[in-house]
Amino acid sequence: MSCLASCCASLTCGLCSSVASGISKKSARLAYCGLFGLSLIVSWILREVGTPLLEKFPWINTSDGDTHTKEWYQIQAVLRVSLGNFLFFGILSLIMIGIKDQNDKRDSWHHGGWCAKMIIWALLVVLMFFLPNVVISIYETISKFGAGLFLLVQVIILLDGVHTWNDAWVAKDEQKWLVQIPMSHHFLFLTLLSNNRTGLFRYVALLAISVGCYLAAFTFSGILFIWFNPSGHDCGLNVFFIVMTMILAFVFAVIALNPSVNGSLLPASVISVYCAYVCYTALSSEPHDYVCNGLHNKSKAVTISTLVLGMLTTVLSVLYSALRAGSSTTFLSPPSSPKSAGKKLLLEGEDVEEGTENKKDIEGRPVSYSYSFFHLIFALASMYSAMLLSGWTSSSESSDLIDVGWTSVWVRICSQWVTAGLYIWTLVAPLLFPDREFF
Repeated sequence: MSCLASCCASLTCGLCSSVASGISKKSARLAYCGLFGLSLIVSWILREVGTPLLEKFPWINTSDGDTHTKEWYQIQAVLRVSLGNFLFFGILSLIMIGIKDQNDKRDSWHHGGWCAKMIIWALLVVLMFFLPNVVISIYETISKFGAGLFLLVQVIILLDGVHTWNDAWVAKDEQKWLVQIPMSHHFLFLTLLSNNRTGLFRYVALLAISVGCYLAAFTFSGILFIWFNPSGHDCGLNVFFIVMTMILAFVFAVIALNPSVNGSLLPASVISVYCAYVCYTALSSEPHDYVCNGLHNKSKAVTISTLVLGMLTTVLSVLYSALRAGSSTTFLSPPSSPKSAGKKLLLEGEDVEEGTENKKDIEGRPVSYSYSFFHLIFALASMYSAMLLSGWTSSSESSDLIDVGWTSVWVRICSQWVTAGLYIWTLVAPLLFPDREFF
């Protein structure tokens, strides 16, 4: 038996070393993304099967006479894993403060040491199950604000992304094609003609995508009327949400096309589609026994495939949002980091950042994004994922469902309104404060 245990331990260590060595050759951001995804899967598993185990812990099961419900233990499991994940990324965020170039010793800490990181992460998660309930209650309250902050950062990144996309397409940079000296006037004419065709194609594509997005937004809003306003029922709240979404899309276009506003139809159309999507996610989060939830009120049973699909969607959306926001140079970028570094692909290899090749050539090279902010975003995403898996700590809905309940509905609707407010502000702020420079 001891021999078998020894073999298992050696195999585990060998597997850990192999994984760590493989990670060091790839993008560090992708590795952190995988570790965060693992934490979400662990949260989900403990949420489904961890109740009997938590009932045996006297410092958790402290009920005197009144027994806790199954939903309470599920929330405890999710919050404790989330707290361990939050501490892991929060500590890394504090350690990485002030890194400006790759010559900093902490740069290697960010990209390497994966065996130690995985062990520390596992220990933090396990230790959270030995904390008293009062600590978890405090973290539960703080998580609601942290999740809201994560949603706010996600919205700001979206706005920055659509404005950057629009600027890249409408920028009058055709002159860069004329840096070479033509050998004849005929060659110059062909070059100018090619440039004009390129610019025309850009504007036609810009208009086509904008119109397509608006058609999609209003068509989708019409479908929402069918799904969430069934005949024979008074669904005034759902109608209000859908109509407000359509009004916002119209207001976006009116303001963006105003001659006094330096706006464009592309960002307005993309934000309109996003608001329609957020409205859908809000309405689909309504309790399944609500008569106006036309998607789910006819079926009260929850299948395994529905649970798996819902969980995978949640995991992927949170992972992408955290990775995109954390890798952005919009927030808290180091002073030596160029803004143009944010145009790199998020999962692009970081061989130069890892310093594994041509180290002498990259001494002192500035980092391309803020490591501290990157880990901070994943710490906030840990809080957000905990709120999703616990229904924002509301046990009014079935414990088998994910991100369902009136709290989830209002959080998403408020997120939509904040998105609309921030986008309108980006358009009118230069008019209200002409002496200030806005980026």
